[in-house]
Amino acid sequence: MKTNLKNFSRLAIVAIALTVAFSATALANGGEKEKPANTEFKFIGNVDNQPVFELNLINVDDEYTVSFRDEAGNILYNAAFKGAAGLTKKFLLKSSDISDIDENLTVIVKSKKTGAYEAYNINRKHTFLEETVISKVK
Repeated sequence: MKTNLKNFSRLAIVAIALTVAFSATALANGGEKEKPANTEFKFIGNVDNQPVFELNLINVDDEYTVSFRDEAGNILYNAAFKGAAGLTKKFLLKSSDISDIDENLTVIVKSKKTGAYEAYNINRKHTFLEETVISKVK
C-alpha cells in the first residue's frame, strides 16, 4: 500500500512538472501586443457652464496636432504644439461652437514624427433627473 502511494505521488509530481514545463500562453489577438498610449485625454469640469478638457502627454517628446471635429466633420478647433513628456494642455470648449446640445465630438491627437494618432469621442448628453425616495419611519 505504501509503495502504491509513493508511486502515485511521484507520478503526480512528474505530471505537474510536465504540465508547467510545456504550457504556453495563447494570446487572443494573434500575438500582437497593443502599443501603450502616448496621450491621455479627459474631462476635468466646467468653467462658466463651458466644458474643460485636459490632454496629458505621457512619455514621448514630439510635435502634436490637436483637432476637435463635430459629427459632420467640421473642424471646431485645430492647433499644433511641441510637447515634452509630462506636458499638460487644457482646452475650454465654448458652447457657441457647438450647434446641438447633444452633439458628439471627436478629438484627434496626431504625432508629427510617427504619423500615429489617437482619437477620443466626446459624448455630450444633458438630462434632467428627478428621484423620489420613500423611507419607512417607525
